[in-house]
Amino acid sequence: MKKTITIAHSPDADDIFMYMAIKFGWIGNEFDYKNKALDIQSLNEFALQNYYDVSAISFALYPLIAKEYALLRTAMSFGEGYGPKLIKKKETKLKRNFKVALSGVNTTNALIFRIKYPEARIIYKNFLEIEKAVLEGEVDAGVLIHESILEFDTKLCVEVELWDIWLEFAKENLPLPLGGMALRRSLPITDAIKIEKDLINAVKIAHLNSKILIPMLMERKFIRVDELKLKTYLSLYANQNSIYLNEIQTKALDTLFKLGYEHKFYDKIIHTNDYLIPSEYENARYS
Repeated sequence: MKKTITIAHSPDADDIFMYMAIKFGWIGNEFDYKNKALDIQSLNEFALQNYYDVSAISFALYPLIAKEYALLRTAMSFGEGYGPKLIKKKETKLKRNFKVALSGVNTTNALIFRIKYPEARIIYKNFLEIEKAVLEGEVDAGVLIHESILEFDTKLCVEVELWDIWLEFAKENLPLPLGGMALRRSLPITDAIKIEKDLINAVKIAHLNSKILIPMLMERKFIRVDELKLKTYLSLYANQNSIYLNEIQTKALDTLFKLGYEHKFYDKIIHTNDYLIPSEYENARYS
């Protein structure tokens, strides 16, 4: 009997796209993969409880769960010249203590926002509800994420791109770490290595076969946006650079973790390479 492995991911287009190669049986594996789709704040909360075998997380959460989860080298979303947007009504002038809606306490956008705007009054909402909260005056502004950044009401405008704030903090042109995947350390290391390989293959196959996969997702109504917006969104967040963690992305993560430590979000600095699954174990074991 196959071992069941539960993969939790968000319902946004890039996570669904990257997971569906597994869902449709496009990769061979020895595990019975099950999936659970939840908003990013719920995923982060469950990760803090060490709940799912494999979970999408906000990268900013990772230092808080590093003892229980290893960071995976795949299924990542980085912003490269783009990212979450702080939006407001066009006629609104934001005060120093403006009220803002964010998508979750431990999201990357929340970390960057809180450092930049320490006096803002924050409420947390499901990311799908943020635009409405701004339009109805519940808050003065909101940070849009996921597909919401592509199109929003014409009564709204962008106050600032979080990408620009990130560059200010990073002090060099590094991709903005948004979301990744983590795997429970309680899983046997041999299973962990195989699961990571399966996910790498799933993301790679999804990327290489996007012309086939996108219509399948649209036909099944798995996606909230139309096909044109989906293609645009995937080009941003589920692209070649989502397949396997590279050196520049690793440096960006280390920069994020150091930034969080310096502003007392974490109690120690962690280095990404120390928290990845030790894939070299497989070579050593069979050498």
